[in-house]
Amino acid sequence: MKVMKRRPIPLLWLVLGLLMLCNLGWVVRPGDWKPTRRSDELSYTIFSYRQWQSVGLKMETGDQYTLRATGEWAYSPLVGLHGPAGGLPSVDTYPLPGHRGGALLGRIGENGQPFYVGARVSGYATTPGLLYLRINDDLLGDNQGEMLVAVDIIRAEVTPSP
Repeated sequence: MKVMKRRPIPLLWLVLGLLMLCNLGWVVRPGDWKPTRRSDELSYTIFSYRQWQSVGLKMETGDQYTLRATGEWAYSPLVGLHGPAGGLPSVDTYPLPGHRGGALLGRIGENGQPFYVGARVSGYATTPGLLYLRINDDLLGDNQGEMLVAVDIIRAEVTPSP
């Protein structure tokens, strides 16, 4: 009776081949392999035809935020598409009178004071609450388009009480 010996060589070559194939990605695309910050991944779509839209981020007093917006939307068929900075001057019935109609706005908290965001804004939360965004317009039914808003937050340091 003949006893067959197992040869580990093909298995070894298979494992080595798979390891080499996995490492090939590091050589072929080195610029794509980099660590990302969590804040790089926080982006939200804000629609022109909706009221205040929560992005689901709870801000605490003292948190620093930076919002960056890109995209196009229209708050009236007569005005046409424009970016997050807005179009024509607003009227008194808009959520933030005195700023351009169609501009991107923000607020912190359910009843927070609206502030201008536009293409980019940085600031500090003066009250705690969820971050909300919307278009500066009072009649939303004829709006079209959306903005992509990237949000960076640096949390305020909490000092423990004695």
